[in-house]
Amino acid sequence: MDVRDVMTKDPISIEPDALVGTAIDVMVERKVRHLPVVDEKGAVVGIITDRDLRSAALAPALEQYLSKAAQRRLRGVGATLENLRVKDAMTRSPVTTKSDVPVTQAAALMLEAHIGSLPVVDDGKLVGIVTDRDAVKALAARVPALQRLPALLW
Repeated sequence: MDVRDVMTKDPISIEPDALVGTAIDVMVERKVRHLPVVDEKGAVVGIITDRDLRSAALAPALEQYLSKAAQRRLRGVGATLENLRVKDAMTRSPVTTKSDVPVTQAAALMLEAHIGSLPVVDDGKLVGIVTDRDAVKALAARVPALQRLPALLW
C-alpha cells in the first residue's frame, strides 16, 4: 500500500502571507491539525500546525522567562498575534514524501522525525497530505485483530 492510497488528496493549504488568525480559523472550521504552506507556484514552502500556532500564541506570555537576547528576538519577530503572518510561525522546509512511497516508509519517517503529517509532493507540487492517523488506519487494516475494533476509534 502506497501513500497515494491513504492520503488526503488536494488538501487544504494556505499562503505564507496569510494571517495566523486565518490559519486558526481554517484549521478549526475544517477540523485539521496541519496546513501545508504553498507559494504562488504551488510549491510547499512550509507547514503550519496546531503546535506552531500554540507556540506563537504563548510566546508573548513566556517573554519574561527568556534571556535578554531571546526577548529581543521575540520582539523582532513581530507585532501582535493578530498581525502575525503564517510565514512567521510556520515550520520551514518541512519533511515531505511522494505519493508512490510505501505507507510503512512514510510512517517510519513521521515516527523518526517526531511529526504528525507529511505533505505529499509530486513533480514539485502539493498533491496530498498523509497524517500519522492515516498511516495507523492503513496499517491496522492489515492486522485481522484490529479490523474488529469499532469504527469510532478511527
